[in-house]
Amino acid sequence: MKVIVDANILFSALRSSNRIFRRQLYFSECTFFAPKFLIVEIFEHKERILEKSKATPTEVYEYLDNVLQKITFVSNDYISIANYVEAYRLCKDVDEDDTPFVALALEMQAFFWTRDEKLKNHLYRMGFSHFFEPT
Repeated sequence: MKVIVDANILFSALRSSNRIFRRQLYFSECTFFAPKFLIVEIFEHKERILEKSKATPTEVYEYLDNVLQKITFVSNDYISIANYVEAYRLCKDVDEDDTPFVALALEMQAFFWTRDEKLKNHLYRMGFSHFFEPT
C-alpha cells in the first residue's frame, strides 16, 4: 500500500518513542512517500521538535535518520499540473502548505496520512477520502 506521509505524522513520531506513528513508520509493510517539501518543513520546525521531544537530541536525530530511510521523497516535477491544481483547490481554504502532500496522493493514487482533523474533515467535504488509518 502506498502512503503519503504528512509532516505532522513525522513530527509526532519524533516527539515520543512509544507513539503509534513511530511504530507504523518503522515497522509497517506500507511504502511511504512524501514530497521533498517535507525536508524543508523538518528544518523549519527543528527547534520545536527537539524542544517537545521526550528524547535527547541525539536520539531524535538517530530516529530521524532511520525513518527518513523508510520514506521515498518525490520531486514536485513528478506531479502533474492538473493534480497540483486540484490539490490546491482542495487545500486552499484550510492550509495551502498541504497542497504538495495531497497532490502527491492524487498523482500516485495513494492514501494520505495526516493528523490534521480540520484538513481531513475539509477534504472529506470536498470529495477526497483516501486517508490512511493505521491499525
